[in-house]
Amino acid sequence: MTKQGFLCLLVGLLPACSLLGDEAADWQKMKRIIPRGYVCRPAESAVEVDGRLGEKAWRTAPWSQAFLDIEGLLKPVPRFRTRMKMIWDQEFLYIGARMEEPHVWGTLTEHDSVIFHDNDFEVFIDPDGDNHEYYEFEMNALNTGWDLFLPRPYKDGGKADNGWEIPGLKTAVHVAGTLGDPGDRDGFWSVEIAIPWKALSEHAHKPSPPMPGDQWRFNFSRVQWKHQVAEGKYQKVEGLKEDNWVWSPQGIIDMHRPERWGYVIFAGAGEKPGFFRQDPLRDVRDALMTVYHHQRSFRRQHDRWADSLAELGLGAGDFRGSDPLPEIVLDDEGYSATLSRRLRGRGQVTMQVRQDSRLIVVKPGS
Repeated sequence: MTKQGFLCLLVGLLPACSLLGDEAADWQKMKRIIPRGYVCRPAESAVEVDGRLGEKAWRTAPWSQAFLDIEGLLKPVPRFRTRMKMIWDQEFLYIGARMEEPHVWGTLTEHDSVIFHDNDFEVFIDPDGDNHEYYEFEMNALNTGWDLFLPRPYKDGGKADNGWEIPGLKTAVHVAGTLGDPGDRDGFWSVEIAIPWKALSEHAHKPSPPMPGDQWRFNFSRVQWKHQVAEGKYQKVEGLKEDNWVWSPQGIIDMHRPERWGYVIFAGAGEKPGFFRQDPLRDVRDALMTVYHHQRSFRRQHDRWADSLAELGLGAGDFRGSDPLPEIVLDDEGYSATLSRRLRGRGQVTMQVRQDSRLIVVKPGS
């Protein structure tokens, strides 16, 4: 979680998230980044959650690309490499990560502490990709966890449910070195997480466990603080901001923009490993989110919603040649914007975004 997200968590109000800057300008930075993808293969054998990722089941799972700065390639490459991998069975979603780190340390030991105040690893899951009702889990090198649920992003008035828990969660940490000892040099720390599908089913709005071929939205983050040693103990350097290194860059410093998270496709048992296939509706999603972000900027300036693309200053050139263009309809709650696209094998599919950022398929096609 970034500091902006934490500010919104504390205040729980939309204006706090307005500190992130102009929405339309932020979206220009966000949409130039193509979300990453990963194929999650089924576990071929039993998994022991010990943090080492050494079992046969893990050896067949590919590593992800190395994490990048949250703002993307325009920022320096992270100092230490981070990668993740995933597998699944009918009971659990398994997530593993390895973080190169010459000095592994932590301070927080109480469950549901604000874990990103330590160096940490974070998981974000939006099962149906509608930008709402998503899960977050953070853990540090001491294996202290923080699980929370968000009904919608902070910028849309969402308030984190800190009381949400993951029954049956299993986590473990392995340290290649010594934890909390400034007198030596460590190699890395790795985490292993097993999340029961039953815990994710409550707000998934789709099968959990997934069906082979299903696509969910995910992102992963590593928060890293620069440190110093005082009186034989690690401590953060005062006045320096944290680094945010992520699997799929966001374009701006805010993890709570689910529209830019990566895609995970779940492969079935016995399937040959395949390449990741991009979401055929990604351009439609981006077009509708273009309307959404420009509407937020417009409302901030005019205290109302625009009733047309022209009033937003948008034209065909803003939608990657999309034909037709999104249509805006005002209503008592705000507005909706819809866009249809004909897909091979599915016919015409229609998606809709509303003023609260919820993005759904309203006509799934044949």
